[in-house]
Amino acid sequence: MRRFLVIAIPIAALALFIAIMLSGDYLKKPLGKDDHIPQTVQNIIKSVQEDDWDGVERETKNLEAAWKKVVRRVQFSAERDEINSFTSNLARLRGAIIARDRSSALIEVSEAYQHWESLGQ
Repeated sequence: MRRFLVIAIPIAALALFIAIMLSGDYLKKPLGKDDHIPQTVQNIIKSVQEDDWDGVERETKNLEAAWKKVVRRVQFSAERDEINSFTSNLARLRGAIIARDRSSALIEVSEAYQHWESLGQ
């Protein structure tokens, strides 16, 4: 029995850790209506193209709230650089919104989406 526990516990722990590290693709999928990041990014792009800056601000706040929820789930399975890059893109997007700079906003939201796509891979 002791030999079984000495072998089984480390193997089970390793299997658990591997499952956590490989779960990024599943964990970044939306689990509710308020954490759907790709849809929110598309809404931001649409609002920027229509020059609806109030809508862009509202959707950016929704994106930041969704990101706070998702980052807790994927923090163990995603690279820290990708997480930090996405957060930096959100900060620069806020600056572009304040300046009402259409091209910078589109660049930042597109780059943020690219980081989102590569998150957990």
